[in-house]
Amino acid sequence: MADLAGKTAVVTGASRGIGEASARALDELGAQVVLSGRTVSDLERVASDLSNSPVVIPADLSETGSGTKLAELILEQVEGVDILVNNAGIPMRRMPEKLTEEEIDLVFAINVRSLLTLSIALASSMKARGGGSIINVSSVAGIRGPGARVAYAGTKGAVDAMTRALASDWGPDGIRVNSIAPGLIATAIWEESRNTVPGLIEDMEGQIALKRWGFGDDIADVVAFFASDSSRYVTGETLVVDGGLARVSASAQPQVLPELIE
Repeated sequence: MADLAGKTAVVTGASRGIGEASARALDELGAQVVLSGRTVSDLERVASDLSNSPVVIPADLSETGSGTKLAELILEQVEGVDILVNNAGIPMRRMPEKLTEEEIDLVFAINVRSLLTLSIALASSMKARGGGSIINVSSVAGIRGPGARVAYAGTKGAVDAMTRALASDWGPDGIRVNSIAPGLIATAIWEESRNTVPGLIEDMEGQIALKRWGFGDDIADVVAFFASDSSRYVTGETLVVDGGLARVSASAQPQVLPELIE
């Protein structure tokens, strides 16, 4: 089992969903976790269950300079950072013709700009500690080309490209940079639709080879892998964690060719 005792981890978007599950997983492995997000009450709820002196730092990453400012606040509270989980992000469902410049700017500000600026601002701390691990939460939207997601998919494609570039730049400093591309994860973003749209759960499950939605823990376990020495020789990778949604043919009913029917 991985051991993160003595390590300090930062998780953005830690108030719910994948971020919450990741914070809990890293804490269970012994890391001190710095939780960041917009909803203080939810951050404090998560922190109340953690064991290793968690730190709560609220932040709105849509604002210019917010990534750099968050790094400064973090380094005022902890001596240094070993693990950074860039999970904060927002969805954007719009047909291209309906997108406004303000909406495009917003989704890129949170999903791309703040991720990069926070990583840059914390990199010197990691270098001083002999290296570290940066884990970017991407999406299968950056791989599949989903409908009505052009701005969102663009941000996630950018995250994967930045992951590879940063891995090249910081590899000599012992900093590994990887991304995780989740598929359909039953988080709060999907809660209303799962409860109100008839047949949605079953229809979406039919597109997944493993025939189930994912949950926060399915991603958190991979976060823990990338955070630990178990992935010590892995960098610049995007690991798709989607039950086979993006790259495996699947349908609601088994597909049997006529010549195979007895």
